[in-house]
Amino acid sequence: MVRVSGLASGMDIDQIVSDLMKAERMPIDKMKKQKQTLEWQRDDYRSMNLLLSDFNNLAFNMTLQSSYSSKTVSSADETKVKASATSSAGNASYTLSNVTMATAAQSISANSIASSIDPTKSLWSQRDSIQTASSVWTEKTVEQAAITLSADTSTIKLAKGSVSAVNKDIGTLSVTTDGTSKAYTIKIGTKVETLGSDEVFINEDTGEMTFGTTLTSGSTIEAFSYQQNVLHFSMTTYDSTGKATGNIQDGGSTPFEFDGSTSLNTLLTQISNSKVGISAFFDEGTNKVVMTRKDTGNLSSIDSPDGPNMVFSGEFLTGFLQLAGDAKGTDAKFTLNGLETTRKSNTFTTGGVTYTLQNNFTGDVSVNVSNDTQKVFDTIKDFVTKYNELIEKINGKITEERDRNYQPLTDQEREKLTDKQAEQWDDKAKSGLLKGDTILSSGLNQMRSNWYASVSGVSGAFSQLTDIGISTSANYSDRGKLVIEGDGTKLKEAIEKDPQSVMDLFMKSGSTTSEKGIVRRLRDTITQTVSKVEQRAGRSTWTSEQFLLGRNLKSVNSQITSFESRLTQVEDRYYRQFTAMEKAIQNANAQSAQLSQYFS
Repeated sequence: MVRVSGLASGMDIDQIVSDLMKAERMPIDKMKKQKQTLEWQRDDYRSMNLLLSDFNNLAFNMTLQSSYSSKTVSSADETKVKASATSSAGNASYTLSNVTMATAAQSISANSIASSIDPTKSLWSQRDSIQTASSVWTEKTVEQAAITLSADTSTIKLAKGSVSAVNKDIGTLSVTTDGTSKAYTIKIGTKVETLGSDEVFINEDTGEMTFGTTLTSGSTIEAFSYQQNVLHFSMTTYDSTGKATGNIQDGGSTPFEFDGSTSLNTLLTQISNSKVGISAFFDEGTNKVVMTRKDTGNLSSIDSPDGPNMVFSGEFLTGFLQLAGDAKGTDAKFTLNGLETTRKSNTFTTGGVTYTLQNNFTGDVSVNVSNDTQKVFDTIKDFVTKYNELIEKINGKITEERDRNYQPLTDQEREKLTDKQAEQWDDKAKSGLLKGDTILSSGLNQMRSNWYASVSGVSGAFSQLTDIGISTSANYSDRGKLVIEGDGTKLKEAIEKDPQSVMDLFMKSGSTTSEKGIVRRLRDTITQTVSKVEQRAGRSTWTSEQFLLGRNLKSVNSQITSFESRLTQVEDRYYRQFTAMEKAIQNANAQSAQLSQYFS
């Protein structure tokens, strides 16, 4: 609608309507504050659920046997043998003697592979140094797609070098410019020559094409094929079971293909990174290549237990690099508690104890396995600490006082405050939103009961928390926090004396609550509490209809939308009334002016 200003009346109509609307807006401001309070309350609930879920994840680790059965291992001489143990290892003493460490199979070039070779340059560029009884090279046809130029140029580089022929049958390249095709005669070599305007030189080492004339942007070099020199060879290795590590379709071998632009260093690096399990390098001092199995032991074929550990095929490996596959690794040999035995690796596990051989020796080295009391103690202590932190934060929320003098700010109210003042106001307004919450307080009460109730059916002497030296703080303000008595001596003694009973106390399974260990009870309680909180506050991925506060928020939003529509109508009504008044005053003024003319 057209709004008339107060020119006739001299009144500030916009300000008057604005002031009138302030009173009209009071209900909607109250609704928006209610909406903000609900959102803050929802967020507080979800933050409590996040704390509970994080603690539940920690509690899951406390249901694992490894948390209570840690072992400590000591070796009489770690320069000869190092050892570690899993929780399944028994407490015992072991003696190793007469140790011969396992070695890896290794093949070294029989002689210097070349009088002079640069391992960083392409092999094809050094082809004259690669002399063998038969050629190591194989020609491969590469189909080059059409190339459209984006700028004026006379040089274009192919993806790879080691080129021996281009368009073998016709010996020309066709270039189309503005719809006109032109054939360029191909020259191939290692050094660019004087070129005619209808010739193109291709560097066989680098694959760079140089045209005798500049090609303009938009020109297209038509698709062509070229011959590239590549190296083909294969390698076969075996795992500890005697199975070949390569492809079944290749008979268990691993094939390799490298184009001639590859350097020797790159080739050896890619072999080292492949699945054949070989570490390869070139020694520039001797001009020899060394290939060593990454795994130790005599790793040969299951069909030929005394056969080679590495099989090399291809003239490049056997002719140029002069590698032979007859070298073998050796298994580790040792005596363990009087039993003579062997292993493929210098690291092996038996009886839950992992040994790592460091040196050959003939004497005895003892290895002792015992319970790691300190580690189990630290695990339980950390769990108790995390529980205390959890209940402190939740208790802080459900006992926090609500200051009703501080309500959420409206946009107009926030504009009158500085950012710091608004932040402080929000902190006050957010306080106490979960005070006395029955879901959280009930969950805390149930968790306290989970800790102190006896666990029935335990295998050892400990059926209550106090039996192992953990009790409730005597300070009422701690609100149920746990305390490890003294310096933890009683808990350590319990772990040392009967670790199985301590483990049962915390993680025992059962069909009833009384039969379940403390941690399993806690996890049940936390799961139930989280579910109840979610029914009230939902998750970030839930729709508003799926939880109580979401439905309340949806209802408030609907009320706000309806009321805003009503406010628009009220504001329009005020403006219509003032517009009518202005028109009436204008008419009165006009009549007065007309009458005054009669008396002048």
